[in-house]
Amino acid sequence: MAYVFDPPAQPSLKIQDSDKLFPVHRVYCVGRNYADHAREMGHDPDREPPFFFQKNPDTLIPDGATFPYPGKTSDVHFEIELVVALHKGGSDISVENANEHVFGYAVGIDMTRRDLQGEMKKMGRPWEIGKAFEKSAPCGPIFEKSATGELTHGRIWLKVNDEIRQDGDINQLIWNIPETISYLSGLFDLAPGDLIYTGTPAGVGAVNRGDVMHGGVDGLGEIRIPVE
Repeated sequence: MAYVFDPPAQPSLKIQDSDKLFPVHRVYCVGRNYADHAREMGHDPDREPPFFFQKNPDTLIPDGATFPYPGKTSDVHFEIELVVALHKGGSDISVENANEHVFGYAVGIDMTRRDLQGEMKKMGRPWEIGKAFEKSAPCGPIFEKSATGELTHGRIWLKVNDEIRQDGDINQLIWNIPETISYLSGLFDLAPGDLIYTGTPAGVGAVNRGDVMHGGVDGLGEIRIPVE
């Protein structure tokens, strides 16, 4: 049986030092997972249960791609993040077994229409218009866990126009990677190809057309995204 029109291409990411691609199934994001960032957003960073939102897989753009300044906003923010890529799925995954599901890691940026997100928060409405817009998920290539080992610490940083704006360490995650996978798997049936943006350290801020975002995570290379 034929489709009524050609289906869209499968969203995917490059794998470092490989000619293969990582097919992306879903993109989950953890909100306020660094204490300093929770404080700068006006929230108590005590260890409350994590919460999640999603971006669509087709919002991903690769390292070096241009981020087009979106419409309906005048306050677009960057959020540098460690991204976890899964090659095994499941539900109710234990913390002890969670790392077995990790294929690798990448550097990502969660772009946010902060003004629209703020309006939705005030009205108690979903965040999609602030988070899941086109090209809002820059992401570098995936580094396989077999090469990096399990990541528990390492500098995470972002510059705008060569000025450092975010500078932290992934050991500051309120919910670490195994805990995040375990908790998320109690809410969704995770699948091979899922990505998890694990949260951002303090220092988020706005970008303008003509700016260049440049960030990285120790051991995972760097990502450079110009704003158009």
